[in-house]
This record gives sequence, C-alpha cells and structure tokens, in this order.
Amino acid sequence: MSDKAQVRIFGTVISTYTRIVQIACEEAGLSHETTATAANSPQNRHPFGKVPVVEVDALELIESVAIAQYLDNAHNGGALQPSDPAKRAVLDKWIAIANNYLFPLFEGGLVMPWIMHRVAGFPMDPEKINRALPQISRVLGFLEAELQNDGAWTRADGEGGFTLADVFLYPIVRSLELTPQGEVGIAQCDHLKAWLDALGNRPSITATRWEIEN
Repeated sequence: MSDKAQVRIFGTVISTYTRIVQIACEEAGLSHETTATAANSPQNRHPFGKVPVVEVDALELIESVAIAQYLDNAHNGGALQPSDPAKRAVLDKWIAIANNYLFPLFEGGLVMPWIMHRVAGFPMDPEKINRALPQISRVLGFLEAELQNDGAWTRADGEGGFTLADVFLYPIVRSLELTPQGEVGIAQCDHLKAWLDALGNRPSITATRWEIEN
C-alpha cells in the first residue's frame, strides 16, 4: 500500500460500507487506498468482525458513521452536515433508517443472494428472495412517498444539497438496483430513480463504482 494515501481502508471490496467511506474520502478530497480484508478474517482488526477499519491522521477508526463524520468534520469543514440542530436531526434520522432498516432488508433479502449467485456461483435461494420482496416493495413505496412529499433526505440541509444522508443511502439503494427485482421495483419509483440517476453522475460516486456496475 502506498505511503502517500491519506486514508487507508481495510474492508471487503464489494462492501456497501467500504464504499460509503470511499465516497466520504472523495468528498473531502482525501486520497485513499483499500486493502481487501474479509470481515471475519484474522487480518480484520474490528473487535466485532465488521468492515471497514480505517487508518487516518494516526487514528484507527471503526464504525462507518463515526468514520464518515470524522472525515467530513476534520477534512471537509463539515460540508456534508447541516449545523442547524433540526436539520441535523433529519440527517441523522435518515442515516439511522438506512443502516438499521434498509441495509439489513435489502442486503439479506435480495442483494447478497444475487451477489453470491453471480460472483461466487452459489445456488439461488428463490424462497428467501420471495419472502423479502413484499417488504422491499413496501419500503420502496415509503421512500418514493417521502421524496415526493418533501424531498426527505435530499432536503436535510434545507437547501437540497448533497449530505451524509446521500452518502449512506446511495450505495444501499444502488446495490438493490443492481438486482433484477430491485431494478424493476426502483424503475416504478420516479422520484427515487431520478435521485439515483442524478447522484450516479457525481464525481465521488463515479470514482467509487463497484466492478459489478461496469
């Protein structure tokens, strides 16, 4: 690994949370390098076997929310976080929704079954997918309604700018869109699809594209 990298990221290459940290680095203008490290491997220094682990400014950091906030605060002037307490609460709410509800449902119900089938050749588990699809559909409807009504997380800073809510939500929703069922479902959500497409052209997003997106 190059000594010139300002941020060293240790995590699985396809990890949603590895990409979240990479996007935060790009937004802060920080050079970064990622070492492929499996979540439960002996090389992983996270005490609970999660990824990523990050080295920056002589610190070793874990937990993506803490990492992203530090990178933004220390190296980006907090540009991705509103200073107003009410707007910050909205931002924090959406990050929590992304991490606590969207990610477990999307990842466990649809994304990982497809990735393990496509990348590793594991047999498909249609029963697991079919059990998750109704709830995924309801969540997509919720996201679409929130965007349609008041802009939801896209208005978290009061100006409609890019925030840490986008940093967390984009990779989670985008990973769902990369599955056949997710692509169909998101295509029916005009506002959600427009948000994804708009962010897909942002430099920090294009710079951190997964190989499976190509």
